Amino acid sequence: MTHAQAIVFDAPKTLSVQTLELKPFEAADLEVEVSSSGISTGTERLLWDGTMPPFPGLGYPLVPGYETVGTVVRAGESPDIGVGDTVFIPGSYSFQGVRNIFGGAGSRLIVPHDRVVRVAPALGPKAVLLALAATCYHAVAFGGQRQPMVAPDLIVGHGVMGRLLARICLAQGWPAPTVWETQAVRRDGASGYPCIHPDDDARKNYTSIVDVSGDAGILNALITRLAPGGEVVLAGFYKQDLSFAFAPAFMREATLRIAAQWKKHDLQAVTALVESGALSLEGMITHTLSPGRAREAYELAFGDPQCLKMMIDWQA
Repeated sequence: MTHAQAIVFDAPKTLSVQTLELKPFEAADLEVEVSSSGISTGTERLLWDGTMPPFPGLGYPLVPGYETVGTVVRAGESPDIGVGDTVFIPGSYSFQGVRNIFGGAGSRLIVPHDRVVRVAPALGPKAVLLALAATCYHAVAFGGQRQPMVAPDLIVGHGVMGRLLARICLAQGWPAPTVWETQAVRRDGASGYPCIHPDDDARKNYTSIVDVSGDAGILNALITRLAPGGEVVLAGFYKQDLSFAFAPAFMREATLRIAAQWKKHDLQAVTALVESGALSLEGMITHTLSPGRAREAYELAFGDPQCLKMMIDWQA
């Protein structure tokens, strides 16, 4: 097949579903028939509304998406992945004539075999959550450079990332973290850990706070909740510049750390946790729509607080 359907952001807040030419198939490639792709409410929101800070390769028209699962229908010289395998794909450069940022929202993708991770078919659409789970794992493992890993005792935000991060803590056998969430509708669904409004928390001796809210104005409030020598990990994506008052940070000898993009070993680690049963992905995909309703899907994903994760069903 030389063409496939894809969701295209023609310009900020302007979307279409187009038939696009696929890149030529090469020896190290896999051709994947996509079953599901997820919508990210972090980076994809910024691409959608045009507020993404300068980013390599940024421009329109573009194909978004980096949360894709599908079945291999053609395999080149792959040593361990073959036709019929179910794989997770963290984006692609499949489509010709557009920017692929991040190139995963399409009906069929052509990707290098070393870019994908094989997953259990039984995971089904839930496998789209693996990229966010890997992002959370990276935030506490710091790309494998933190040994032992630092267990957060406060997580800020109870969307998909906050829930996954709390579940990863429990899967590691760490003490249950506290989770802050300002929206009442999102405080439901906590299991094994408390989820509360920040105003209901008087504690000021947290040793490790991980922010996944993406709120650029929250840093001062978090620093005042730290114990001496504590750290704040910024694991969201922030479109505004961040700043903080120096004196409170100085008095606590605070550490600020930024968790960047996950690496493949993070993805493999969380995949193993999921397949062992230690990490559950249940209850996070709240909405599913077809590609023909893509505009509605993006508007719901970014505008409805009850929508934790929107999934596009390419087989609908």
